[in-house]
Amino acid sequence: MSMAEYSKLCFQYLFDNLLAISLVSGLMNDLIEVQKLWASFQAYYLLFFSLALIIFLATVYFMSRPRPVYLVDFACYKPPASSRFPFSKFMNHSKQNEVFEPSSIEFQRKILERSGLGEDTSLPPAHHVIPFAPTMAKSREESELVIFSVVDSLFRKTKVKPRDIDILVVNCSLFSPTPSLSAMIVNKYKMRSNIRSFNLSGMGCSAGIISIDLARDELLVHANSNALVVTTEIITEHWYIGNRRSMLVANCLFRMGGAAVLLSNKRQKKRKAKYELLHLVRTHRGADDRAYRCVYQEEDGEKKGVSLSKDLTAIAGSALKANIAALGPLVLPLSEQILFFLNMVGRRFANPKWRPYVPDFTKAFDHFCIHAGGKAVIEEMGTKLRLSEEQTEASRMTLHRFGNTSSSSPWYELGYVEAKGRMRKGDRVWQMGLGSGFKCNSAVWRCRRSVGREEEGAWADCIDQYPVQAAESDQH
Repeated sequence: MSMAEYSKLCFQYLFDNLLAISLVSGLMNDLIEVQKLWASFQAYYLLFFSLALIIFLATVYFMSRPRPVYLVDFACYKPPASSRFPFSKFMNHSKQNEVFEPSSIEFQRKILERSGLGEDTSLPPAHHVIPFAPTMAKSREESELVIFSVVDSLFRKTKVKPRDIDILVVNCSLFSPTPSLSAMIVNKYKMRSNIRSFNLSGMGCSAGIISIDLARDELLVHANSNALVVTTEIITEHWYIGNRRSMLVANCLFRMGGAAVLLSNKRQKKRKAKYELLHLVRTHRGADDRAYRCVYQEEDGEKKGVSLSKDLTAIAGSALKANIAALGPLVLPLSEQILFFLNMVGRRFANPKWRPYVPDFTKAFDHFCIHAGGKAVIEEMGTKLRLSEEQTEASRMTLHRFGNTSSSSPWYELGYVEAKGRMRKGDRVWQMGLGSGFKCNSAVWRCRRSVGREEEGAWADCIDQYPVQAAESDQH
């Protein structure tokens, strides 16, 4: 076939199949465009799916994340000058009570001298009368005096009205009347009928932290709510008149006091709040018989009292050890946790006689509010935690000025730190409650704003006198 014939045949074939070739070419171009569109669609689909996944995970996280609990403010009871009960008055009343034997009077004198209490602690009105004749009516009077005073003070400070309170938690270990103390508050302030009220009794000096725990749980469930926590110990009827020494110790340590705390999960309270609750850890050693009976209310003949065991400080130290084992991983920096772990492994596999490593909690906290249960208790806790005198100052000075006010003492200690002008934004506070059962409870707070010195409050008129040096007799 010649070249001319071949060219003619190709031209004819091309002309005859021009439509098919055009369709195939167009189809190929369409396929290429579809492929490009598909790739583009895949990119957009992947982007959309990624964004949807991020939004979903963020929603799940924020919905499952506990609501923040804010401490808006708190108030501590400041006894009137008429309630002051110096050592001389204490001893004079003891001598005039015919039930006390001379050896019991001398024992109380020694306990007072070594107690760490100062001369300005207070007792309720019934204790100022000779002969001492406590009644339920007198206990109610003390309850109203302490509780209404601190609640009034808190409402003034926060500008919150009684009808704004959604949750009410009251704790008092020894005095549990009917109607309850929480009902007494509802009646006094005419609170709403749908208020969720709770009254805790018999839970000892650590009940203040337990009340915070209960209020927190309620706030986690009920959105946009305010919680009022009132913590106190009404001691009018529970003054021991007998000669058992383990019961006489409580007479020398416990004094009148109380505190009211406003918690909230409302967004508008976030800016005004002083603190935010970070952690709350509770430890109960009641399964151990020694721990269970170390603070024990019982009868001595016809007289009732609270017996304090000689093993109290050692048991408190043991309960603290269990509590910090649970608290440590939540608050300690990684370096301290590693050192603690290596020490534990070394003691188990290398040498059991190695001293246990005590983590440095000063790296986790800026302020320590250890329950002011007594001088020996504060010293034991300070030694266990390797704290300096400055770091236990709030506890020691609270004991000196107000005595052992039971479950409210950590709030007096927090008030001391604030009154000294030491609280700064971002500071972390460890409140520790120790009490019958035996229990050790911890609450960790973060300061949301710098707190200035207040013109009124439990410490307002005496803070410049503190810290004071312990009396020479206290050192023995």
